[in-house]
Amino acid sequence: MGRFKIEGVTHWSIPVNNLKEAEDFYGDLLGLKPLGRLGNAVMSCYNVGDHNILLCEREQPQDKTTVEERVHHSFTVSPESFVEACKIFYEKKVPIVQLQYRAHGYFTGRELYFYDPSGNRLELRDPTWKKGMPEPPFDDIVQS
Repeated sequence: MGRFKIEGVTHWSIPVNNLKEAEDFYGDLLGLKPLGRLGNAVMSCYNVGDHNILLCEREQPQDKTTVEERVHHSFTVSPESFVEACKIFYEKKVPIVQLQYRAHGYFTGRELYFYDPSGNRLELRDPTWKKGMPEPPFDDIVQS
C-alpha cells in the first residue's frame, strides 16, 4: 500500500441552517475575517490565523436540540478577549453550555462552550489559565 503526506488543512466545514445568520455570527460577533462566498452562494469562507472555515448551508435545516455533545470547534483567545467575549455573549444572549477550568490533559486552560445559531457547539479557550489560578464562575466574569 502506498503512502502519501498531507501537507496542511485547506479548510474545516461547519454545517449551518441559515447562511446569512451564520455569517453575522462568525463574522460580526466572533470577528472571523470574511473571505467571501463560493460560486454556488450556499457556502461562505472565513479565516482566522492559519485556518479557513467554510460555513455550509444545509439543504434541510436541523433542529438545534439534536446536538452531538462532544463534537465542537475551538478558538484560542487571549485572557482579555475571553472576558470580553463572556460579556458580549451574555449581552447578546448567546446560549452558554459550560465554563470549564481544565488543569490536566493536552488542551489545558479555561474554556467557554457555547452554541452558534444553528446549534453547533463552539469553544473559546484561554490557554494562559493554569491550575491554582482563580476560577470565577461565568456570572462573576460577566459582572467584572
